Amino acid sequence: MTVSGPGTPEPGSAGPGASSVEQLRKDGNELFKCGDYEGALTAYTQALDLGATPQDQAVLHRNRAACHLKLEDYDKAESEASKAIDKDGGDVKALYRRSQALEKLGRLDQAVLDLQRCVSLEPKNRVFQEALRNIAGQVQEKVRYMSSTDAKVEQMFQILLDPQEKGTEKKQKASQNLVVLAREDAGAEKIFRSNGVQLLQRLLDTGEPDLMLAALRTLVGICSEHQSRTVATLSVLGTRRVVSILGVENQAVSLAACHLLQVMFDALKEGVKKGFRGKEGAIIVDPARELKVLISNLLELLTEVGVSGQGRDNALTLLIKVVPRKSPKDPNNSLTLWVIDQGLKKILEVGGSVQDPPGELTVTANSRMSASILLSKLFDDLKCDAERENFHRLCENYIKSWFEGQGLAGKLRAIQTVSCLLQGPCDAGNRALELNGVMESVIALCASEQEEEQLVAVEALIHAAGKAKRASFITANGVSLLKDLYKRSEKDSIRIRALVGLCKLGSAGGTDFSMKQFAEGSTLKLAKQCRKWLCNEQIDAGTRRWAVEGLAYLTFDADVKEEFVEDEAALKALFQLSKSEERSVLFAVASALVNCTNSYDYEEPDPKMVELAKYAKQHVPEQHPKDKPSFVRARVKKLLAAGVVSAMTCMVKTESPVLTSSCRELLSRVFLALVEEVEERGTVVAQGGGKALIPLALEGTDVGQTKAAQALAKLTITSDPEMTFPGERIYELVRPLVSLLHLHRSGLQNFEALMALTNLAGISERLRQKILKEKAVPMIEGYMFEEHEMIRRAATECMCNLAMSKEVQDLFEATGNDRLKLLVLYSGEDDELLRQAAAGGLAMLTSMRPSLCSRIPQVTTHWLEILQALLLSPNQELQHRGAVVVLNMVEASREIASTLMESEVLEILSVLAKGKESPVARAAAASLGKAVDYGLIKPSQDGE
Repeated sequence: MTVSGPGTPEPGSAGPGASSVEQLRKDGNELFKCGDYEGALTAYTQALDLGATPQDQAVLHRNRAACHLKLEDYDKAESEASKAIDKDGGDVKALYRRSQALEKLGRLDQAVLDLQRCVSLEPKNRVFQEALRNIAGQVQEKVRYMSSTDAKVEQMFQILLDPQEKGTEKKQKASQNLVVLAREDAGAEKIFRSNGVQLLQRLLDTGEPDLMLAALRTLVGICSEHQSRTVATLSVLGTRRVVSILGVENQAVSLAACHLLQVMFDALKEGVKKGFRGKEGAIIVDPARELKVLISNLLELLTEVGVSGQGRDNALTLLIKVVPRKSPKDPNNSLTLWVIDQGLKKILEVGGSVQDPPGELTVTANSRMSASILLSKLFDDLKCDAERENFHRLCENYIKSWFEGQGLAGKLRAIQTVSCLLQGPCDAGNRALELNGVMESVIALCASEQEEEQLVAVEALIHAAGKAKRASFITANGVSLLKDLYKRSEKDSIRIRALVGLCKLGSAGGTDFSMKQFAEGSTLKLAKQCRKWLCNEQIDAGTRRWAVEGLAYLTFDADVKEEFVEDEAALKALFQLSKSEERSVLFAVASALVNCTNSYDYEEPDPKMVELAKYAKQHVPEQHPKDKPSFVRARVKKLLAAGVVSAMTCMVKTESPVLTSSCRELLSRVFLALVEEVEERGTVVAQGGGKALIPLALEGTDVGQTKAAQALAKLTITSDPEMTFPGERIYELVRPLVSLLHLHRSGLQNFEALMALTNLAGISERLRQKILKEKAVPMIEGYMFEEHEMIRRAATECMCNLAMSKEVQDLFEATGNDRLKLLVLYSGEDDELLRQAAAGGLAMLTSMRPSLCSRIPQVTTHWLEILQALLLSPNQELQHRGAVVVLNMVEASREIASTLMESEVLEILSVLAKGKESPVARAAAASLGKAVDYGLIKPSQDGE
C-alpha cells in the first residue's frame, strides 16, 4: 500500500454529480503524480464544492492533506487530515498523513498517538512500524535533552543574578549560553518552563547593559514564532515595561528591544508555527487586542519626554513595519485606521520637532524623515476618499492648532509639520500649504534675522518646490527670494538650502535638454558650489546632506554628470556621507547615482510621432548629446573606480526606515547599470555587489526587485556562482531568478534567468531541488515552445540540467505528455546549439531511465532520421550525444536494437567504430558489441 501520495480513489457514489466528483478526483490524482500539487489541490477543492458524499469528502480531504505535505504547509495538512478523520475515524492514510504533519510541526507526542493508531489498524505495515520507531527515538532524544538542560538553565541564572560573582568572563559566558539555548525551540521551552521570564525580568531590572542585552536576546528566542509564549511574556513583564526599554540611552539595548518587539509582533500576527502547547496554552487571548495594546504603547512613547532620539526612531521603524497592510490584496486596513485615529497627532508632533536647538522631544537627524515615511505609508494604505478626507482633516486641524494663537513658535512648529507632510504624503502637504496664511508666513520668515527661523522657512520652500500644485507659484515668486538669500546670507546653512531650492527649480525640465529654466552655464555653477560644500568636512553632515540634495536634482543635466564623475574628491565625499550616521541622505545619493548612470526609464520617441508633434508645433523632448551610450559607459567606469559598489553595499545594509522601497528601487537600477558590461562584473563582485543584490531582489517595489534579479542573473551567467555567492547565499538566488520567468517580464529577462538557472542546475542536486520547489519547471517548459530561438534554446538547456533530478525524470516518464517527443524533435532542428542541448538531455534521460528508450520510436516517425543525422554530424559534441543515445537504446531492448541494426544506423556505427580512438568510437563499438551479444549481427572475420 502507498501512503505518501493521494492513493487510489475510492469508488464514487451514484448520487447527483458523482461522475463529476469522480472525474475531478482522477484529474487531481494525475496532476499529483506529475508534481503539480497546486493544480491537484484545485481539482480536489472543486470536487468538494460539487457536494461530494461523506465517503468521497473523506478521500478528498485526505488527498488535499497529501498536497499540503508536498507543499510544506504543515498546518493545512494537519487540518485537512483531521477533516478526513472526522468523516472516517479508521482512515489509516489520513491518520498517517496527520502524523507526518504533526511531526513537522514539532508536536511529537500527538504524532505518536496517530502512528500507534495506524499500527493497531495495520499491524504488518512496515512503513508505519518504521515511522513509529523513528518518532519514538526523537521523543526520547528530546526528553534526554530537556532533562540535561534543567540543571544548566538553573546554573546560568545563578551566575547571572549573583551579586557576589565578580568574574565578568564567567557572567559573559553564561549569558552567551543562555542566548544560544533559547535559539532552539526545545531550549526556549525549557527556559520558559523554568520560571525563565521572571528571572529574565530580574536581569532587565539590574540596568546593566550587558545583562539587559542577554535578557532581551534570550526573550527573542522564547517569543520567536510562538504566540502563547509571547502573550505570557508580555503578561509577566508588562507591555508598557517592554516598550519603555526602547527609550533608553544605550543604543545597543534600544536596538535589541526593537528586535524583540518585532518578533513579538510577528508572533501575534502569524500565530504558532512550531513548538509545544504546554501550560501557557491555557491562556485565552485575543491577538488583535494584544497587538493594539503594543501599538498604543509605541504611540505613547513617541511623545514622551525623556525618551532617547534613537528610541523614538526605533518606535517609528516598528510602526512602519507592522501597521500598514503587507499587500493591497488584503482588504483589512482597520489597524491603519485605528492608528490614524489614535496616534496621527503624536506622529505629527515628532515630524514637527526641531533638532537644533533641541525642543521638548529629543530627536535625531533621521526622526523627521522616519515620521514622513510612516505618514506616507499610512496615507497610501487608505482605500477610499472618505478615509483620505479624514486624514487631511486631522492634519489640517493639528497644523491650525499651532498656527493660530500660538505666536511665532507655534507658526514655526506648524511650518515644520507642513515640511514633514510634503516629504511624506505630499497631497496632505499641498493642502496644508493652502491653509490661510501658511505660504505667506513661509515667505516672510525667509527674511527673518534668526537663523533657526530662516532654516524652517527655507526648508519648507524647498520641499514645496518639488510639488506640482505649488511649483508654478514658487517658480514665479521663489527664485528671486532664494537668489537673494543665497547672495546676502552669511550662514552656510542658509545659503546651501537656498541653493538646493534653486537646483530644484533649475531641474524642472528633468532630462529634457530643451527645457532649461536657467541661463546657459548656471546649472554648472550651482553644481560646482554644491560639490564645494559636499567636500567641505568643516560643515556638519546634516548640512552637507543638502549639497547632495542639490546634486540629485542638477544631475539631470548631462554636463553636470560629466563634471561630477571627473571630481574624485566629490565622489569620495559623497560615498563617505552615504556610509555615515546621516541616513536621510540615502535617497538623494541613490537619485544622483541613477542620474549619472542613466538608469532611469527612458524610451526613444517614435520618429513618426516626433514628426507629427513638430507639425502640430508641440514640444518634443530632446536628449542631451552627452547622454549617449558611450558617455554613460565611461561614467560607469569612473564610478566603479571611485568605489561606488562598496558605498551602495553599505547603503543596502542599513536598518533605517529611510531605506524605503523607492530607495531600494533606485539602488537596484544603479546595480543593473553597473553590471551591463561583462568586463565590469568582476569589479562589482569583488566589492560585494553580489551580496548586496540579494536583499534588493527579495524586498521592495516590483520594478526594483525585477531590476535586482536581472543584475543577479547577469552575474550568475558570467561568473562562477559558487565563488560569487559562497555558502548558503547561492540558494537565495533561486527565487529572484525564477521571478524573471513570469510572462509579464521582458524576453531579455526571461533569457538571462534561464541561462542563470541552467548554471545553477548544473552545480548540485540541492540547487536543483530548490529550483523545483520554486515551481520553475512548468515555466521553463513553457519557454521551450518560445518562438525566439535563443529563449527556446536556453529553456531546453535548463531543462536538460534539471533532468538530473528524479522528479524531472518522473515527469518525462509519466504517460500522456509530449516532453520526450519535444526533445527528440529538437534533436533534429537546424539550430545546432538547440540540437546539442536537446540531444544532451536525451542522452542523459535514456541513461537514467532505460524505459524511455522504448518510447522514442513511438513519439515520432522521424526518430531514425534524427538519430542518423546526429551520428553523421560534423560536430563532435552532437555525434557523441547521438552515439550515447543509440547505445542506451541498444542496451535497453533487443527489439529496439534489432530495428536499429536493420537500418542505416548499422553501417554508420561500423564506420564510427573503426575511426580513431574517441568517446564516439567507443560508444559505437559498444553498441555493435551488444548487437553481437543479442545475435543480431556477426563479428567480421578479423574479430572486429
